[in-house]
Amino acid sequence: MLPDSNFLSAPLWLISLLHVVTLTFHLIAMNFLVGGVIIILFGKFEDKWNHPTVQKFVKLFPNAMAATVSFGVAPLLFVQLVYPKQIYSASIVSGWFWLMIVTAVIISYYFLYASSFTKKTDGRQMPYLVVSLIGLLYVSFIYSSVFSMAEKPDLYQQLYAANQSGLVINPDIGSYIFRWLHMIFGAVTVGGFFVALLGKDNSQAFTVGKNFYLWGMVAAISTGFAYMLGLGDYLRPFMRSPGIWLVTVGFFLSLGSLHFLFKKKFMLSGLMLLISFVAMVVTRHIVRLMYLEGFYDPSTMTVSPQWSVFIVFLILFILMLATVVYMFRLYFGKQE
Repeated sequence: MLPDSNFLSAPLWLISLLHVVTLTFHLIAMNFLVGGVIIILFGKFEDKWNHPTVQKFVKLFPNAMAATVSFGVAPLLFVQLVYPKQIYSASIVSGWFWLMIVTAVIISYYFLYASSFTKKTDGRQMPYLVVSLIGLLYVSFIYSSVFSMAEKPDLYQQLYAANQSGLVINPDIGSYIFRWLHMIFGAVTVGGFFVALLGKDNSQAFTVGKNFYLWGMVAAISTGFAYMLGLGDYLRPFMRSPGIWLVTVGFFLSLGSLHFLFKKKFMLSGLMLLISFVAMVVTRHIVRLMYLEGFYDPSTMTVSPQWSVFIVFLILFILMLATVVYMFRLYFGKQE
């Protein structure tokens, strides 16, 4: 007899809390990476590939990729722990595209390293970063497609019944295209923050960073509201949920973050940006529960705690955070 796997190995509130925390860390690393690559490629720097801020980012990208992958494993496992059938079913429908994520990550990682090791005078850094960006955009789009499909059991059931090739992309693109664009423009916003921060002593780098921060935020807010209005029948219950208050808080915190960035008060600006990130992650959790209402309620799942596994996770997670902090201290510390 097969063992029952239809249970939660920790209380739902703890899994949800850890999911929010780990996903926030993942999004910060991912936004630094994706937004940073976009800004380095399209930002107007004089003598770009010899610019000190540009080279600082190019050298940091492989580490940012490592942090993005490391921080991304935990939230993916937590969401699959709570929504196993939904995530599995949607990923099977788009199976080959889902499996190609691994290939895209490896290719992007390789070319980020190639760019960081390439001499800045031989002209290969730009094409290497372009290839990396294409891979990163592919990964983000497939994630948006699959996770959006996972929120619609009727849709993935219909798609799988009609086509079992694993070559089906979520056809309801209107339900996730603005969500995806919101994430990309959000990455540009965060990338702008870090360009301004790391280039604060260089007037040109600070100007490029704050401009991308401004216009990235405008685009992110616009696509975010477009996504919210596209909720359709779910918009009314969303307006009555805590999600609308989180969106409002995130909106005003983003504006406050922009104000303080322009004044070079990076600590306050970064703190406001971080809280707005948490608000966005929790809002996404609320929207997922709304979509699945009537199909699946995770609060009804049996809880059978496996505390030893969670203790091991917490220990390793804290060690990973300490390692990342140590790496950044080495990079930004005094170097002989």
